[in-house]
Amino acid sequence: MTHAPLASSAAPTAQQVAANLVSALVNPLRSPILRTPAEDGLDYEDVFFPAMDGVAIEGWFIPGKSDRLIIANHPIWANRQGFAGHLSPYGDPWAASGNNIEVDFMPDYKHLHDAGYNILAYDLRNFGQSAAGSGGVIANGTREYRDVIGSLRYVRSRPDLKGMKVGLLSRCCGMNATMVGMTRHPEEFTDVQAIVAPQPISLTSFYKTILGHMGMPDALPEVADALRRATSLDLNDLDMPQYAPAVKVPTLLLQVRDDVLTTPSDVQSIFDGLATDRKELIWIDGTNRRFDGYNYLPKHPEPMLDWFARHIV
Repeated sequence: MTHAPLASSAAPTAQQVAANLVSALVNPLRSPILRTPAEDGLDYEDVFFPAMDGVAIEGWFIPGKSDRLIIANHPIWANRQGFAGHLSPYGDPWAASGNNIEVDFMPDYKHLHDAGYNILAYDLRNFGQSAAGSGGVIANGTREYRDVIGSLRYVRSRPDLKGMKVGLLSRCCGMNATMVGMTRHPEEFTDVQAIVAPQPISLTSFYKTILGHMGMPDALPEVADALRRATSLDLNDLDMPQYAPAVKVPTLLLQVRDDVLTTPSDVQSIFDGLATDRKELIWIDGTNRRFDGYNYLPKHPEPMLDWFARHIV
């Protein structure tokens, strides 16, 4: 059962608020996959492969007409296809923040395919059709990094993909997982040439912002305690600037500037920490809905296509 991150009750205790917030993040419902690439006229193959620790990961391979390959993953709450936020109960936790909207990544794949890229899109553990892993608990990338490494190993294991020039479309938790993976196992990423990353996020910023909306800014210790109980992880371990220096390849970040679920300073800190001088940060204005940031590239693919064209060579 999920709980509304911005909901209120008559007189909730800090512990009750914390339990609800943590449950919504670490034990969400699996959003259904509502479309396949075939509905956009794309040939594709259902694929599956093991994560680094053996968890079964499922995805799509969409063949292109070049020696370039984009590996795509997704945010928390979503899957390789998107997020059914317009449907109950999947969008219900986000109604109070206005983020109960549909997210659709299928145009990303169409844009990339039309530009000649091969595409591997997969569900992180505990999402979509991939198997449960890490106790069935979401860890904001700090365990999901094993799936990122599994995807790279899978590509290297296929004769038709081995040796391709690789870029990563790592979205939100998927970018968190990419940074953690690069920190812990940099040798697994030597063939990655570029990254496009919408909205990586630190949980301290996420929870502080939501607690502020709820008028409970002093309840962060209770959230940290609930998170430790649910995940066996410390809240600080789930903050991303500490992992950013491991990223040494050209990286494009995107972020809704007025995101109601976090602060711009968090992504700015991640950006500042990236250990490459070939980096850019695009601020998305005109909305405060975080999930509009996930729909940005499907509607405005030019920055993504330009970044990959310049840096995957």
